[in-house]
Amino acid sequence: MAIDATAHAGTTTEDAGGPVAPAAPRPTLDQDTLAELYRLHGGYLLRAMLRVTSGDRGKAEDIVQETLLRAWQNPAAMHRGPEYSRPWLFTVARRIAIDHYRMQTARAQEVADESPEDHAGTHDPYDEVLVARDMAAAMAELQPHHRDVLVELHMKGRSMAEVARVLGVPVGTVKSRNFYAVRALRPILEAHGMVPAG
Repeated sequence: MAIDATAHAGTTTEDAGGPVAPAAPRPTLDQDTLAELYRLHGGYLLRAMLRVTSGDRGKAEDIVQETLLRAWQNPAAMHRGPEYSRPWLFTVARRIAIDHYRMQTARAQEVADESPEDHAGTHDPYDEVLVARDMAAAMAELQPHHRDVLVELHMKGRSMAEVARVLGVPVGTVKSRNFYAVRALRPILEAHGMVPAG
């Protein structure tokens, strides 16, 4: 599976006066890194997408290729190296699969005139596993004292006072750590593709 890295390069911009200088190409992932991403994660992605698409190999391969295209277009997301990129790739692949499902559902709805409520009860436990895995990978990048506060406060649902008792620190420290932990987590989630950048 190869992506043509030259397809988007060398475009020119025009204004009312005619052609102007070539637009600066967006940074993209180098071909060796892209090939390494596919070697390390392509098989896992394809197997996961085969499950998501109920065994439709064509759709699964399309999703994997689109995922790798997005990786190629977002070299900053691969800053830790190809071997650490699986959570980001799975998050992107999952979103692409959801988009494909929504488009397919919209087309079916146009034909069959179904209501959205017909599909509202669909529950895919695989999504929960991927989200938990992605979140664990993101949380692992936080400092331990920040991670501990987030886990106790937001994942275990404890109050500030309870967290202070569990961690043996004042309530004010819990509030402060929570503030800085949330602020530190945002760019990590962006890098993992779990929230939109900005």
